[in-house]
Amino acid sequence: MYEYLDNKNIKQYSLYERDSKVKLDDFGRPVEKKASFEEFLESLPNILAGKDLREIARIIAETKKKGNKFLIGMGAHVIKVGLSPLIIDLMQKGIVNGIAMNGACTIHDTEIALVGHTSEDVAKEIANGTFGMVKETTEFITEAVKSYSDLGCGEAIGRALLESNVPYKDKSILAMAYKMSIPVTVHIAIGTDIIHMHPQFDGAVFGSASHRDFLVFSRLVSQLERGVYLNLGSSVILPEVFLKAVSLVRNLGYSLKDITTINMDFIQHYRPLTNVVRRPTLESGKGFSLTGHHEIMFPLLCAAIKHYL
Repeated sequence: MYEYLDNKNIKQYSLYERDSKVKLDDFGRPVEKKASFEEFLESLPNILAGKDLREIARIIAETKKKGNKFLIGMGAHVIKVGLSPLIIDLMQKGIVNGIAMNGACTIHDTEIALVGHTSEDVAKEIANGTFGMVKETTEFITEAVKSYSDLGCGEAIGRALLESNVPYKDKSILAMAYKMSIPVTVHIAIGTDIIHMHPQFDGAVFGSASHRDFLVFSRLVSQLERGVYLNLGSSVILPEVFLKAVSLVRNLGYSLKDITTINMDFIQHYRPLTNVVRRPTLESGKGFSLTGHHEIMFPLLCAAIKHYL
């Protein structure tokens, strides 16, 4: 027979004296059918993401009241799940001061502006070699960046969309940002976007334009002291770009004290957690992670921000 540990003499203490992390006052509450958004928001549990969502929204609202900056770095999935109107609304209300995109965002944003639909069936198209071979998207984007070669990618494409007769330009983040003089920067990694496969694509032109955008973005980051940066659905490109921009501007003497950083994604990845949430806020500030589907979490955040404003 195996020997076992005798646990008869363990030391116990009272539940009534113990400090607990979850209290009845923090529980969620049911809401009635005709409840207001305020009632719904306050009904959320004051625990974990329920607590963080409200705190983040309050911080962003207070940031804007004090005249400080709120920047968003975003991946293309944000557009593909239908959130462009919410980002445009935040820009129109003066809540967002600048946006950084990966290259794929320009693809989906341009297609929405051109034809009102986007996102091809990759699994279907990859088998016969037609994935990414769409004509109009490539022609519009490459022509825009070449035509306005003194601008960054974001400004060039936004200007081209706004000045064109495409039918859905009012649904384009790039076009509306250009109209409102809100900087949108595009940070490409050559070989990752469908337009890079086409003969019209000029790596030198796009590389120069994207580097210009990095410097535009870095200027925005230099103004981020006591501001907020939200990484929305970018797991690699934008977290890397943000960290390099933070390093660059601090090297140039900008302190970036008391910044708030947030990573919002349906899966938490290493780079956003490390390069956005943790490293930039080590000396001062605070980082948050919100996990959930963009198409649910981001509308909640937008509504909460406007509520607290």
